[in-house]
Amino acid sequence: MNFTEETLSRAPGEQRILEAKDWAIKELAPTAETWERERRFAREAFDSAASNGLTGLLVPEEYGGKQIDSIELAKILEHIAAVDFSVAFSLVCHNNLAGAIARKGSTELKSRFLPGLVNGKVLGAFLLTEPKVGSDAAAIELQAHRDGGEWILNGEKAWVTNGTEANLLSVYAQTDPSEGHRGIATFLVEADSEGVQRLPGYELFGGHGMGTNGIRFENCRVPDANLFLPPSRGFSAAMEGIDLARVLVSAMSCGMLRSGLETAVNYVLNRQAFGGRLADLQGIRFMLGDVATDLEAATLLTYEAANIIAAGGNAGVAAAHAKKFSTRATEKGLAECMQVMGANGSLREHSLSRHLAASRLTHYLDGATEIQNVVITRDLFSE
Repeated sequence: MNFTEETLSRAPGEQRILEAKDWAIKELAPTAETWERERRFAREAFDSAASNGLTGLLVPEEYGGKQIDSIELAKILEHIAAVDFSVAFSLVCHNNLAGAIARKGSTELKSRFLPGLVNGKVLGAFLLTEPKVGSDAAAIELQAHRDGGEWILNGEKAWVTNGTEANLLSVYAQTDPSEGHRGIATFLVEADSEGVQRLPGYELFGGHGMGTNGIRFENCRVPDANLFLPPSRGFSAAMEGIDLARVLVSAMSCGMLRSGLETAVNYVLNRQAFGGRLADLQGIRFMLGDVATDLEAATLLTYEAANIIAAGGNAGVAAAHAKKFSTRATEKGLAECMQVMGANGSLREHSLSRHLAASRLTHYLDGATEIQNVVITRDLFSE
């Protein structure tokens, strides 16, 4: 029994993992190309996910959620991403917001927003990145000024997953530039509020199902009751869940690579060329053997980090290793899987091209690859 099998055998909710896998195959696979072709948010996929209990995964049962651990969450998202990465990442962002409100929100905020987030009637989004601010999250410029019992928000956010249709926005804003990251607060803003301008969805290389766009705030008034995290807590909260987010991206990358490898193996087993099966050619076998090794290594790194988080440990370095290796291995491995299939590998009837496009995007989510190296080398050269 290898590490991954041992981990899963100890993890609760194995039935939920299998149910999520079946859901993805039955509900997502037939239409996964639809939102990519139409370049829009995968609304029907999200609604189906909500109906199947996938929108309250980090919320305690007392609020209607399931409160699963990091290992189970990673496995569920791995199986969903094996069919469509954009839907999986959309669910990550939504579930993270719901979980954050459950953990840190006031009683009023929990009662107002958790029911809709858990049942999927409300779609959540996380607004940190800005047009001029990416990895340096402490440098955000969107301003929040208090005016009596309200706050006035002005500025623009970029790369908002779920943004084209989100109902509830978790907005990170600077309340006092002189305080730097200590001045950052978080507000829960309903997307239909006056002063919220939803910008058109981005035309991307792939991943259109995430509904990514920019959102502008022009004198948007937010009641003091919607202050989710006050100054001094906003930035630390944004950074708090980053290790888990990196592990989840790693798991989703593994799901895509596993799907690509299975597709390529099945293809070469059935494709005749040069008097026999492609699978009988040593060059083909060795190419896919290397992909299999990278997948095994990525999986082990991913679930080692997930296991550390589940045990309450510090997974910063482990998560950085997992994300860096998994995203690189997945992009390279998917390209190899496509190569052994020849031109047929690029046909949209296979998921390879969709996965390959998404794998490029994974290098930038929750910290670019270079940021992972900052974490790793900081530890490597520490005294």
